[in-house]
Amino acid sequence: MGKLVVNNDKINNIEEVIKLCPFNAMDNKEGKVEINGNCKMCRLCVRKGPEGAFQFIEEEKIEIDKSQWKGIAIYVDHLEGEIHPVTIELIGKAKELAAKVKQKVYCLFMGYDIKEKAEELLHYGVDEVMIYDYKELSHFRIEPYTAVFEDFINKVKPSVILVGATTIGRSLAPRVAARFKTGLTADCTILDIKENTDLVQIRPAFGGNIMAQIITPNNRPQMATVRYKVMNPAERVEDKKGILKICSIEKEKLSSNIEVIKVTEKEKETSISEAEVIVVAGRAINSQKDLNMIKELAELLGGEYAVTRPLIEAGLADAKRQIGLSGRTVRPKLIITCGVSGAVQFTAGMNNAEHIIAINKDDNAPIFKTAHYAIVGDLYEIVPSLIEKIKVEKGA
Repeated sequence: MGKLVVNNDKINNIEEVIKLCPFNAMDNKEGKVEINGNCKMCRLCVRKGPEGAFQFIEEEKIEIDKSQWKGIAIYVDHLEGEIHPVTIELIGKAKELAAKVKQKVYCLFMGYDIKEKAEELLHYGVDEVMIYDYKELSHFRIEPYTAVFEDFINKVKPSVILVGATTIGRSLAPRVAARFKTGLTADCTILDIKENTDLVQIRPAFGGNIMAQIITPNNRPQMATVRYKVMNPAERVEDKKGILKICSIEKEKLSSNIEVIKVTEKEKETSISEAEVIVVAGRAINSQKDLNMIKELAELLGGEYAVTRPLIEAGLADAKRQIGLSGRTVRPKLIITCGVSGAVQFTAGMNNAEHIIAINKDDNAPIFKTAHYAIVGDLYEIVPSLIEKIKVEKGA
């Protein structure tokens, strides 16, 4: 990066100079030229303006010593010690990345009365689990959790930190990244690492129309959040090879302006992210009666029904049942799409399913490029017929 410096003493005709900029990035402020926020750093003013009137000065780059930052760390997302499965998925990816650069895998586990639960992480091949066990951490509060995260980073200096894109993870990760003035890539779908430990972070951009490749070459730690059901989980083994480390932090750093007075448990809901069979209703479904047909098929298969964004906008289903970039990511054993066109925004949320069956009367529908099995035809004929055949089989 750099900055533009204006030498107003070398400008005679301000209005003519201002016209040079195609982005209207120059203002006349009391007889002096000032650069405003429209500047694109195209440097046209440097080349075309009066000699010496504009200068582009490169900012001095402070190269980071990457050798001081080692290891892949995972933030352990949990509720009262019950570890969220996204953490196991991140461990699987962390082990893969760590093997490429021959570094350790760390877990940051913070909470209260969690020491016994932390041992479970060692069954997944983690090298070290750093435990911060304090009563002040029994409920998520942003100030003490950020303080602990900061303490962990300063002690371990991990090159990469992976955080699950849960409610807590999405709140905590940006705060930590800002504290270390480093980059954070949200909702990554692919992660890789170079020999120099630069993390290659790939995620959908521009509404899913392109896949952006992002690196943070001169900042550490490198941080990324990953949705549940995107990565392959680590395999659990009986042997434990890693170690647990009890970490300490000054109590004053755990203070917070937030006081948790009462915690009311939500009624447990069935999540489509956990379903092994999903039947999806697409834009072709345009009434509650038609949606009931999809629900019936899902129920007969022992699964859940889901929808695409148009049905949410039409008020036919709850947003928690939406699959896609703006909804949930799923990885079922079987997914059947009914009248789904197959936009990138949708397929990015389900293309890791083991078996994908698509029903669409348009034989050129993009969903067929993702599906393992394609059924070209009218879903209003195919789905009722499928329902009847399943009922007959079950009756038999």
